[in-house]
Amino acid sequence: MVLNWGSIQLSRIGLRETFTATEQGGNRSLSLAGQESMPPLTRAQLVGAHDNINALQGQSPMAVTFTDKPERNGYYQVTACASTLIEYRTEMVTADWTIALDRLGSAGEVDLQSRLTGVVRLNDFALTGERWHAPPIGHFGYYTGATNATTMTRTGADGAMTVYRGLPAGVIPRWGCDPTNYLKGRARVVDTTAPAAPIELEGTERAVPAAAWALSNGLVNITPSASATFDVQAYTGGAWHSKLWNVSVAGSGSSITSWDSASLLRNDPEQVILRLSKGQAPGRATLDLSLRRGSRFVEGYLQIGTAATLAAYRASLETNTSVAASGYVTATGNDTDGNRFAAGSARTFTAHTNGGVQKAATTALDFWIGVAAGGGSAVAGDAALDLRNMYIAALPEATYCVRR
Repeated sequence: MVLNWGSIQLSRIGLRETFTATEQGGNRSLSLAGQESMPPLTRAQLVGAHDNINALQGQSPMAVTFTDKPERNGYYQVTACASTLIEYRTEMVTADWTIALDRLGSAGEVDLQSRLTGVVRLNDFALTGERWHAPPIGHFGYYTGATNATTMTRTGADGAMTVYRGLPAGVIPRWGCDPTNYLKGRARVVDTTAPAAPIELEGTERAVPAAAWALSNGLVNITPSASATFDVQAYTGGAWHSKLWNVSVAGSGSSITSWDSASLLRNDPEQVILRLSKGQAPGRATLDLSLRRGSRFVEGYLQIGTAATLAAYRASLETNTSVAASGYVTATGNDTDGNRFAAGSARTFTAHTNGGVQKAATTALDFWIGVAAGGGSAVAGDAALDLRNMYIAALPEATYCVRR
């Protein structure tokens, strides 16, 4: 008899759904257990699932959905997780896993609360920026009290996303979302060692291959490049469009073309932060790349121990207009895809000839790289100036479940 198993989607992890889900009243705990195996999975998929289970984080709410037990769908918090890897050499590999969860509530019981804390980014241009926020695709009932934010739509590879602009200061947005929609439009990091079967990484306690990863949120996708530092792709007009960018701690003379190590500082649906390191013989350069849900740009923070000329710039010359006195640089005309690159920094910088930012005699450079979708006809919210303002006021976000 061949069993047609359902599946459990537990945060970013897809697992085989077994018969038993043990629940306990009071705090509404839920205990799950099962086994993944090779075959039918590949060894990389099996080990990836094992590592993802052990990397589950207990701080944030987690959407959990079931094929055969949809009544159990809801938001949960991990209280314990374990997976035992067993390898029968040349024959099969198994991962026997257990996960203990506390139920926070269903989509009808709880709101998701986005705590946007802190202040706008310190900058040299006397800018206040624009507070903005992008919940998952398919959310509902977005509430900011007596003052409503304005909205715009950004359509990416995951679908159409509503972005809220001009959020009132001091307000913590609340919104609802069916657990089946919670991951739509998420920020993510993927292990691309096997390009035909990439593995999305869960949590921060995960190994990240230094040369085989991708950061994406459905609007922007960043990967290492064989001929530059990064390929920064923008999703517009129903397709991905690439532009190569260099990062350097030695001016334009020597860009970084490979990294020694990669690690995750944050890995939540609302934001992912990847740290890259490169030895400088002596010393090292460190680059933190950050991508938020709903953003049209990737954020970077480049550091080195000894002052030098730090830069982030287009790998090949693209005619550009420098508005460095106001914190950004953008292409002068539309490219063949109808877009214009945009980049900038919160601190004073010199515009790079190719298009980009550079700063001499410094040990740190913050920057952002993105796309003005639609180029000279970009809708309000997607123009280069709008992206600069959103970068300045991109606030830290933490998500919590609260009873409705």
